[in-house]
Amino acid sequence: MPLKLTTAQPARHPNPTTRARALAYLVFDRPDLAQAERFLTDFGLRTVSRSSELLFLRGTGAAPFCYVVRKAARARFAGFGLQVAGLADLEALARLPGASPVEVMSWPGGGSKVRLTDPSGFRVDAVTGQTPVEVLAHRPAAAYNCADAPVRVDDTVRLPPAPAEVMRLGHVVLELADYQATCAWYTQHFGFIPSDVQVLPDGSPAVAFMRLDLGPTPADHHTLALAQGFAAAYSHSAYEVVDADAVGMGQHLLRQKGWKHAWGIGRHILGSQIFDYWQDPWGDKHEHYCDGDLFTADQPTGIHAASRQGMSQWGPLMPRSFTKPHLTPANLAALVRNLRRSPDLTVAKLRTLAALFG
Repeated sequence: MPLKLTTAQPARHPNPTTRARALAYLVFDRPDLAQAERFLTDFGLRTVSRSSELLFLRGTGAAPFCYVVRKAARARFAGFGLQVAGLADLEALARLPGASPVEVMSWPGGGSKVRLTDPSGFRVDAVTGQTPVEVLAHRPAAAYNCADAPVRVDDTVRLPPAPAEVMRLGHVVLELADYQATCAWYTQHFGFIPSDVQVLPDGSPAVAFMRLDLGPTPADHHTLALAQGFAAAYSHSAYEVVDADAVGMGQHLLRQKGWKHAWGIGRHILGSQIFDYWQDPWGDKHEHYCDGDLFTADQPTGIHAASRQGMSQWGPLMPRSFTKPHLTPANLAALVRNLRRSPDLTVAKLRTLAALFG
């Protein structure tokens, strides 16, 4: 049955302000840097530097860091960085309302940045000019014997019992009340392209999986995903590992260390990644993945019905706890406030989302 589309869907912008080149880093506030570092190194990131106030971690790739932890009294997601091509892009973004001037970065790798705030209140740093670092060695991808194409003969698979080596930061997923304005902001100012959109039964968009516009160069199916919620919130972030064995060994070690599992192992439908999700000490979800889809800029947007069943091809069904909101007093206040003011949020839509995912 054809999907009913009565509401405008997220769409690429014909002339964006800039085109982001990569997801540079995430920033979190945490009351305990040592506890954060224990989880993140067990997860497979590597410490770059630490002080009493700041912790930087990286993958094995050339990015000087991809994860920042700031010492703070309250745990929260503080924002993220998007890499752009050069200073001309920063100068164009600096002319946007509320943007900072171009600033010199003092974090590892140097470079310059412009600080912005999206329509949902998330801090976004546009960055350029960071100095790459030496790529770290990692285990090569396993050679898999297929029934009709054996490639490993007189050899075995013996994986080291070690954390899954995170190669790079892949994507971040955010929830928001002001859905349409926020999606439009990222397509207009950073050139994101919707790869796939999940819609509710009334045709309104619920989740947009958005990729970078790298022209003919293949890009990850999504670097940023935006989901309709009742308040602005971090959903999860994802980190690429070398192969499915790394996903499995990552789960094995994290279970041994006593960390809390969230969902997996399975294979997504939209994006096709083999995935496994874990919660850090503050309940924020982090995903290991491999074997994701790659699209060029020419690939058209797909439209799909939203459902829990539509989140994976195989593996355990997405647990209801995965999308269950934290009903703190602040979140309840945000719910009431956003129901009154957001054009995208209604009681009926919240009921539909709860029925589909809750």
